[in-house]
Amino acid sequence: MKKITHFRNIALRFLKESLCEDQNTKINMNSINKLIALSLFCVGMLGSSTLQAQEFSRAVGTPENPKVNIVWNRYHDVAALEKAAKDLAKAHPNLVKISSIGKSYEGRDIWVIEVTNFKVGDPDRKPGFYIDGNIHANELQASETALYTAWYLAEMHESNEHIQELLEDRVFYIVPTINPDARDHFIKKPNTMHSSRSGMKPFDDDGDGLVNEDGFDDLDGDGHITQMRRKTPMGRYKPHHKHPNMMVPCDPDEPCEYELLGFEGIDRDGDGRVNEDGEGYYDPNRDWGWNWQPDYIQRGAYKYPFSIPENRAVADFVLSKPNIAGAQSYHNTGGMVLRGPGAEEDKDTYNSTDLRVYDAIGRKGDEMMPGYRYLTVYKDLYSVFGGELDWFYGGRGIFTFTNELFTSYMLFNKEYRGWGMSTEDFYKFDELLLFGDAFVPWKKYDHPQFGEIEIGGFKKNYTRNNPGFLLEQDAHRNMAFTLYHAYHMPKLAVHSIEEKDLGGGLRQITATITNERMIPTHASHDIKNKIERPNYISISGPKVLAGMIMENNDLNQSKEQTNNPEKLEVENIPGMGKVIVRWVVKGRQKAEITVDSAKGGLVSKKQ
Repeated sequence: MKKITHFRNIALRFLKESLCEDQNTKINMNSINKLIALSLFCVGMLGSSTLQAQEFSRAVGTPENPKVNIVWNRYHDVAALEKAAKDLAKAHPNLVKISSIGKSYEGRDIWVIEVTNFKVGDPDRKPGFYIDGNIHANELQASETALYTAWYLAEMHESNEHIQELLEDRVFYIVPTINPDARDHFIKKPNTMHSSRSGMKPFDDDGDGLVNEDGFDDLDGDGHITQMRRKTPMGRYKPHHKHPNMMVPCDPDEPCEYELLGFEGIDRDGDGRVNEDGEGYYDPNRDWGWNWQPDYIQRGAYKYPFSIPENRAVADFVLSKPNIAGAQSYHNTGGMVLRGPGAEEDKDTYNSTDLRVYDAIGRKGDEMMPGYRYLTVYKDLYSVFGGELDWFYGGRGIFTFTNELFTSYMLFNKEYRGWGMSTEDFYKFDELLLFGDAFVPWKKYDHPQFGEIEIGGFKKNYTRNNPGFLLEQDAHRNMAFTLYHAYHMPKLAVHSIEEKDLGGGLRQITATITNERMIPTHASHDIKNKIERPNYISISGPKVLAGMIMENNDLNQSKEQTNNPEKLEVENIPGMGKVIVRWVVKGRQKAEITVDSAKGGLVSKKQ
């Protein structure tokens, strides 16, 4: 307090001297006091140690003083995503590293954020969890949810024991956007809420010789592609009686005043269709090398599996990381936790053993994320051929979910049938909670072909993407579900080593290997198709004369491995289960047992 008074006296003396250079100047003490207040405020803003800094009370579940402050109520362009990743790596060098896994079609880096405790163990030998988002460019919050996961793991590590355990045992590979070209296009160019999903150079998709390099026709130049309507006695639509911005069909016996003309644009080639010469269409989630089908069967497929460079980069990265045991891809919208198969023809890929694991984790998502539902793609939605979800499981044996982020349940916290979306409530929510910010008001426009029309409708970043204040909540809940999945990747231990004297200088060494989590070291589909190498359980120290895997320890039933018996090949260590192995050895040296599993990690124990 004395120092503040001191600063006040200095300021007062300075101002008096300045104002009194002219002896005829009359001092206005009220003005002086205002200037003093301003000067003290400036001192505070400069961070003087003499003033009390504002302090915050930590909310549970949230980093108290994050080294990297990221605002989670907005969407980041590709440069901002890259900067955030680099800032995390700089602020947490022992927890975060970033690298490029490849280039997009337009030459942008595809960044992966690797998060683990690099001081503990070899990260390549920890069970790995892969996360990506934004394979469809208009699904913006997928990137924020992936980035939020990396940020939360790094910023909460110091104070949270659960996060500490996760990062000691696991490594996370997080790719916030695998479609950077189209993400920036969606953010920075005029689009509807449904475009653009692809990311490569525009092409002629309808064979008329025309390619639209610029995308949609933003007639009014507001950056959004909204709807066109025209007044006509032949119309079939009218404004909703409660929500005048909303257009609804008229009853057959009532007069109507509007016809809907689709998204704003013009008919470029005179064929009677508007916006049909867009940027060309392909779907990067129909490009994966599992049950791939050409475009005439699966709309959106490109030339051949992995013909899209971004997907090829992801596949190459995943193939280089055999430790990946779990994966999560974020999409929007509808509030769904999805598992495969994508098509009914593939339903036998998922057998009952693996489905028990999927169900246990997926149904937990229903509990953790109100309004979300655990569903099967082909059974509850539609058939998808060449989807990422199926390649991760079918091609790599990785337990994988796709979450469709955001649901209209979040608008007013009430359930809906069907896909969980309510058109009317989106209008009501905009009116009551967003104060009209999500809607471009209808306004007149002189269309070169349709004459006098009106343009208006929801902005491109609404209905599919979370409103700002709902973004962090959705990101956190989905992140928590993903961490639950990652927690249940294999956690192996050499539970016990027992010794029995057989006489004649021979001993019997029996080791029990446990898996403390739900996910096995090998999915059943993996075992059937021999996707990943078996687990190796080795003994070192004494000379090994025989080695065997115990099929029934109580009945002393075993299967001997005659070739290289000191290194037993075990096809699977089941979730929440165990494997018992045995050796007959010679010599009195102490034994060390080592378990080497591609997806389960590397553990050892000495007698």
